Amino acid sequence: MNPVSIGIREAKQNLSRYMKMVQQGKEIIITDRGRPVGKIVPFENAEMSLEARIRRLETQGIIEKNPSKHKKKFPSPLAIEKNIARKFLQKHRNDNG
Repeated sequence: MNPVSIGIREAKQNLSRYMKMVQQGKEIIITDRGRPVGKIVPFENAEMSLEARIRRLETQGIIEKNPSKHKKKFPSPLAIEKNIARKFLQKHRNDNG
């Protein structure tokens, strides 16, 4: 969504109207004689899931979706002996005990 620019006088006269726009997700830039001086933005909900935040950033054009052709392939995990950590610790304790 592209932000809406308004002057200070316009903002004071129609604040309720612009706050409704902010509640709907729009950003409002406040200007003084054509120069940006502030911004009214929707309140960020801290409860939003990571996936929802990523989708919102993609929609806003802030980040790009990573196409599958660019994904890195990781090697398969190495097979390890079951309980190897426990066996190693026990051997270490026996050797240094």
